[in-house]
Amino acid sequence: MKMMRRNFAGCLLISCIGCCFMTGCATESHRSIASEAAQQSLTVNRASISQKIPVSIGKFANHSNYMNGVFAGNTDPLGSQAQTILITFMTQAGCYAVLDRANMEALAAEAGISNTQQSLKGAKYVIAGDIVEFGRKTEGDHQLWGILGHGKSQIAYAKVNINIIDVTTSAVVHSAVGAGEYELSNRDIVGFGSSSSYDSTLNGKVLSLAIREAVNNLTRDIDNHIWKP
Repeated sequence: MKMMRRNFAGCLLISCIGCCFMTGCATESHRSIASEAAQQSLTVNRASISQKIPVSIGKFANHSNYMNGVFAGNTDPLGSQAQTILITFMTQAGCYAVLDRANMEALAAEAGISNTQQSLKGAKYVIAGDIVEFGRKTEGDHQLWGILGHGKSQIAYAKVNINIIDVTTSAVVHSAVGAGEYELSNRDIVGFGSSSSYDSTLNGKVLSLAIREAVNNLTRDIDNHIWKP
């Protein structure tokens, strides 16, 4: 009887160990990733909010061939994403007072709840943007017909225009262009190395890169007095 109990306990222990190996152990980790900010203006006389250039963000449309086919529908997710990115980088530049026009209804509701009279500020300029080029491609190569290894690169490219429109005259008083390319590469040699599947985050990364470059170019034009708002 004792021998049977020992055998049963031993089998139970082996079964538990086997289950642990089969199911594995759950792990959890996290890390922060630093994001690149827009270049800050060198213009020293815009330290206070009253000295900054009042702008509001207008339409940012996707005019590239990407996601603009027959089955694209009436929505413009790439343009909406670009508009949000533009607001962030314009604010980071430090010389613009970016006025929020997308949350007017929510702002009015909150003002009503707190019984506060709104005193909205008008913009001097409206910033409108266009995604004129956007695309992705995959490139690969083989060494000795693939026997010695092969590589693959995922490449995303974007080009955007931003136009500054005078509210009073509706004239486009200045423009800036930004473009960027993002590449993810991997290579294996004689069967050793890494491989990567389709990375959808490259779309947002390259769009941010192009818009940040356009905002930086606009800010540099102000600092260099090429455009005097």
